[in-house]
Amino acid sequence: MERGLARGLRVFPDLSSATAAAARHVRERAVEAVRARGRFAWVLAGGHTPEGLYRLLARSYRARFPWRETEIYFGDERCVSPRSLESNYATARDGLLARVPIRRTRIHRLLGEVRPPSRAAAGYARALGTLPPPGDAGAAWFDLVLLGIGPDGHTASLFPGSRSLSETRRSVVAVRRAGRPPFLPRLTMTLPALAASREVLFLAAGADKADAVAAIFHALPNGTPEWPASLVRSTGPVVWYVDRAAASRL
Repeated sequence: MERGLARGLRVFPDLSSATAAAARHVRERAVEAVRARGRFAWVLAGGHTPEGLYRLLARSYRARFPWRETEIYFGDERCVSPRSLESNYATARDGLLARVPIRRTRIHRLLGEVRPPSRAAAGYARALGTLPPPGDAGAAWFDLVLLGIGPDGHTASLFPGSRSLSETRRSVVAVRRAGRPPFLPRLTMTLPALAASREVLFLAAGADKADAVAAIFHALPNGTPEWPASLVRSTGPVVWYVDRAAASRL
């Protein structure tokens, strides 16, 4: 059973149960978005935590999800080939995108192989367009943004103390060196881009995330650059699905 806490936090016994609930949540939002606006714009997360979610959606929701009306975006990417094991796109492709009937023209990949990375960031930003006014749900780009966190509280490729945390004009930037392994250049959506959403869903698991989860929630409502995930906003709710281990210090 999940245990509801303040500020949109739901705690589950383990990652498997959190993943199952997250899959149901994503499907509900997708169906609602398609009914309301004719499409579901979804930003995918990188890292290992969402891999089970992607596999579950491909296996159990393949026939009951509006895949043909779904637009896929990526919150961040490592500057590697899309065939690399370090590629967020490759992880999502292998676990989800190649297994469901989604239109390939609706998968908007961050081009991690393009050099210099600033060129790839500028190209993605141009494709997204001009940032909408903060808090304007009607003009929001994305219906749902999926995010994870690192043990240092970073999310997407927004690391503690990074200059990109203060970016207000650009929606996508290049990160010259990651604050956590693998120490590769990255591309990342900025805080204003993530905020151009109708909802943000964090999925976090593991005892190594416990200190970060506790610090992030103690930093709310204003947030702090020391824990970048605490700065993420949306025009709608920001919800957290975490397992018991990640919530153990709350």
